Amino acid sequence: MLGRRPTQSELAMYSIMWSEHCSYKSSKVHLRQFGEKAPPSDKLLAGIGENAGVIQISDDIAVTFKVESHNHPSYVEPYQGAATGVGGIVRDILAMGARPVAVMDPLRFGAADHEDTARVLPGVVGGIGGYGNSLGLPNIGGEVVFDPCYQGNPLVNALCIGVLPVDRLQNKAAAGPGNIVVLMGAKTGRDGIGGVSVLASATFDSESEQRRPSVQVGDPFMEKLLIEACLELYDDRRVVGIQDLGGAGLTCALTETAAAAGTGMTVELDKVPLREPSMQPHEILASESQERMLLIVEPDQLEAVLKTAARWGVLATAIGEVTPPGPEGLPGRVTITWQGHTVVDVPPGSLADDGPVYARPMREPADLILLQADRAETLPRPSTPDAVRETVLRMVASPNLCDRTWVTEQYDRYVLGNTVLAQPEDAGVIRIDERSGLGVALSVDGNGRYARLDPYTGAKLALAEAYRNVAVTGAAPLAVTNCLNFGSPEDPAVMWQFAEAVRGLADGCAELGIPVTGGNVSFYNQTGAAAIHPTPVVGVLGVLDDVAQRVPMGFPKPANPDGDIIFLLGETRLELSGSEWAWVTHEHLGGVPPKVDLAGEKALAGLLAEAARVGHLTAAHDLSDGGLAQALVEASLRRGVGARIALPEEFTAGSMPFVFLFSESAGRAMVSVPHGQEKAFTALCTEHGVPWTALGVTDENGGQLEVRDQFTIGLDELREAHTGTLPALFGG
Repeated sequence: MLGRRPTQSELAMYSIMWSEHCSYKSSKVHLRQFGEKAPPSDKLLAGIGENAGVIQISDDIAVTFKVESHNHPSYVEPYQGAATGVGGIVRDILAMGARPVAVMDPLRFGAADHEDTARVLPGVVGGIGGYGNSLGLPNIGGEVVFDPCYQGNPLVNALCIGVLPVDRLQNKAAAGPGNIVVLMGAKTGRDGIGGVSVLASATFDSESEQRRPSVQVGDPFMEKLLIEACLELYDDRRVVGIQDLGGAGLTCALTETAAAAGTGMTVELDKVPLREPSMQPHEILASESQERMLLIVEPDQLEAVLKTAARWGVLATAIGEVTPPGPEGLPGRVTITWQGHTVVDVPPGSLADDGPVYARPMREPADLILLQADRAETLPRPSTPDAVRETVLRMVASPNLCDRTWVTEQYDRYVLGNTVLAQPEDAGVIRIDERSGLGVALSVDGNGRYARLDPYTGAKLALAEAYRNVAVTGAAPLAVTNCLNFGSPEDPAVMWQFAEAVRGLADGCAELGIPVTGGNVSFYNQTGAAAIHPTPVVGVLGVLDDVAQRVPMGFPKPANPDGDIIFLLGETRLELSGSEWAWVTHEHLGGVPPKVDLAGEKALAGLLAEAARVGHLTAAHDLSDGGLAQALVEASLRRGVGARIALPEEFTAGSMPFVFLFSESAGRAMVSVPHGQEKAFTALCTEHGVPWTALGVTDENGGQLEVRDQFTIGLDELREAHTGTLPALFGG
C-alpha cells in the first residue's frame, strides 16, 4: 500500500486502526443488515458511522444517544476503567454538537458471592459515580446482572444522551484546505497506549494484570471544562469539524477527520503538549489520554478559538493544517513530522476505511441442540401455597431481582433538575424542554441467558423488553442503539451467535419500525476458552410530548377508598426456560426462551401511550425477569401500597398458581386504573387488540400483598427480603 517499508510510527498506526476494536473487521459483514433492513425514518439526522445517532424530536430540538463498552479495562482496573468509559461516551455525544444531559450504565458481573466480584463491582460503581457525579450528569437507569459466565470478564457498558438545537449538528470532516488543526484539552501522556489493540482486541489470560498501563486515567473536572468550551465554540460557529479522541487517540482522530473529507493533513508532533517530554512519536500517536478533542478551524477564527479555550482554562494548540486532495481525484495524504523528520506519510482512508474485512467461519455451537432439549418446564415446581410463598420471598432476595439501591444511591439521579423518572423505574425519563414539557424516555436491556439458548430470539427479546420499558412510561419509542458483547470472533460458535443476534435485532427493528442509529461491538469477552453468554444490550429511546403525563411503575395512594383496579395486559403461557426462577432454584439453563411477538408489543405500546394520554393509568410496570410476582412486589414496595389479587380460574390448580406468578412470557405489562375508568380502559384494550385480565385492587391500608387462596406477605417482610441482599454482599 505504501510502496516501501513502513516506519515504526506508521506500523503503530496501522496496528491500532486495523485492530478488531477500531476496524470492526469481523463484524462489518453482519452489521450491514442494520442499514439494509432499516425502516424509513424522517427523524434520523445522523446514523450508523457517526460518533452517535441523532434523532429530531421537535421542530428545533434533536437528541443524540449511544451506548459503548469499556469491558476489559474495567476488569484490569475497575475504578478508572469504568470512569473513562463514561468519559469516552460523553465526548462522543459532545462531538455531535450536543450538551450531554444524562448517562445510564448496563453492568454485568460474575457470581454475586464470588470474591472477585467484591473487588470489581465496588470499583466499577465507584468509577461510574465518581466521573458522572463530578460532571454533573444524572444517572437515570441501567442494569446490574450477576452470572458466573461473566467471571473474570465483567461487562461495563455506558450510555449517554445529549440535546442539541437541530441547526447545531456538528460533523467530523476535516474540510477546507488551509484550515488549522487544533488539539484541545488535557496534555498527552503514556496512559492508555494500546488500550484498543492490547486490551479490547484480545482475550484475557494470566498475564492480564501487567496490562494496567493500557488503562486510561480520567479527570472529570477537565472534561467538564472541555464540554463548556466546545459548546461555546459551537454556538459562536467557530469550528468547521470536530472529533473526540477516544480509542486510538490522535491516530484515529487525524485519519478519520481527513478521510471523511477526502483531504490531507500536515501535522507537527513537536507541538502536541506532553505530560512526559521523553515520549516517542509512535507513543504520542497511540496514547489514549482522556479529555481531548480535535478541532478543524478556519485560520481567521483561530485566535478566537484559543481565547475561548483559555477562558475556560483548557489547553488548545494548533498542531497542523488541512491540505488539499491529491491530483486527479486521489485523496489527500496525512504527513506527520517529528523534530524535522517525516515519520508518517499515509493516505488516511487506508487507515480509517480500508482495513481488512473478514467473513469468519461460523457454526452453531455443538451443545445447542442438547441445551434446547433440556427444558426448564420439566423441573419440579412449587405446588402448595406455602411453597409458593417461600418462593416469592426467596426470589425477591436473589441477586438479580433484589433491590439495587446499594448501587444507585452512589449515583446522582437528580442533578440538573430535569430527571422525571430514574431507577428503580422501568425507564429513565428526562425533561428536554422546560416550556412545553417535551421529554424523552430511555431504557437499556439485555438477557444473556435467553441469547445463549437462542441468539436470534434472545436479541429480539432484549429489544422487546427495552421497547416495552419505554412504552409503560407512556412514551412513543423512536430509535435504537446497541452494544453487542460477545466472546472471541476466532471461535466459529461465537461468530454464529453474533450473526444470529445481529439478524434478530435487525429483523426486530424492521418489525417495530424503529431504526438502529449506531452502537458498538465488543469481542474477545472471554477468559481462556470459555466465552461469556452472548449479550446484546439494546437501548431504546422514546418521546413524551409532556413529561407531566408520564406513568410511574409504583402503585400510588388511590383516590378511591376501594383502591385502584389492577389489570394484567398480554398473555401468560407456561414459559420457564431461561428464567430467573430456573437459575436461582435449580441452577438450570436450558430449553428455548419465551416466544416473542413484536406485533403484540407494538399493539401494547400503542395502548399504553393512549391510555396514559387520556389519564386511565395511575401506574404501569412491565413484566420481565421474575414474572408477575416480581412486578407486584416492586409496584407495592415503591410507595408502600399493598395489593389484593385473585388468580384467573385456569391458573388455580396444582402448580399453575406458581406458573402464573413466575412465568416470563414476553409482551406483558401490569397497570392500575382508577375506579370508574375500568370500562373505558377495557374497551380501549379491545380496540387495540390487547388481551387483558382483571387481577384485583390496590390496598393502601392493608400493608400487605395478598394472593387469594395462596398467601399473604406483609410489605415489611417483603422489603426486608428485597433490600438486604446487596448490602450483605458488598458492605453497608
